[in-house]
Amino acid sequence: MRFLDVKTDFAFKKVFGSEQSTDILIDFLNAVLEYPPERAIQELTIVDPYQIPLIKGMKDTYIDVKAKLADGRQVIIEMQVLNVHGFEQRILFNAAKSYSQQLQKGDDYSLLNPVIALTLTDFLLFETPELTSRFKLIEKQQLVEYGDDIELIFIELPKFNLAESDLQTGKDRWLYFVKNAGSLSVIPAALAEQTQIHHAFDIANLAGLSDEELEAQDRRCDFIRLQRGSIQKALDDGKQLMATEIAMNLLDILDDVTIAAKTGLSETEVTRLRKNAQNLNG
Repeated sequence: MRFLDVKTDFAFKKVFGSEQSTDILIDFLNAVLEYPPERAIQELTIVDPYQIPLIKGMKDTYIDVKAKLADGRQVIIEMQVLNVHGFEQRILFNAAKSYSQQLQKGDDYSLLNPVIALTLTDFLLFETPELTSRFKLIEKQQLVEYGDDIELIFIELPKFNLAESDLQTGKDRWLYFVKNAGSLSVIPAALAEQTQIHHAFDIANLAGLSDEELEAQDRRCDFIRLQRGSIQKALDDGKQLMATEIAMNLLDILDDVTIAAKTGLSETEVTRLRKNAQNLNG
């Protein structure tokens, strides 16, 4: 068997946002949100269920899963694979928009229900060791909560590194599924015995996809690879430029071997910089 890479936003919505995904999404949210039993999700409605995406260009494309809980709370779940400009602002904007759009003209503000924005990222976002980060409005000095009307929750998948044998909780098993499904050829025993995760594997099975879905997934994966390559090249170019600037400032005080060791440039590159500097200075 082969499975969708659930880290891609298209596949994530197919697994968690399809019409047949209600039991999957309930179990997933109860596991990863880690709320106390009295706040456990018993029932939800998936808003804007999955359809085969007609992705054109895909530069600004993102696909999320939206659900309305039986108690009125709204949940926005998003899988973000690229750390694009404005990403964090967009998460906050979408949560605030979902919160404000609940009211019609003349409605009382007391009718507003909380909004939870759950975002899984396939990149490191915060410089902390914590896998899960939660944000609410609080008073700065006394840390008094203003309320829980808007809650932002981030899970950084690169920080999740448990092996199959180390999975203990429902959260562990679900995150293992999301992170590793695309590289598996069988359903791991530790996950197969959980009904909802087994169901998720059934939906993610490539054998059950239509030609249109397979094409959309392939195009999305190609786009992500290209974008990641572009981002990495920009980072590498920036590091190279910084190393060159540092080397230029060290030419008058250190030898080429030492400069190369300090900057990561090759001795040949440092020698060339020295010759160019000497030519410019006559």
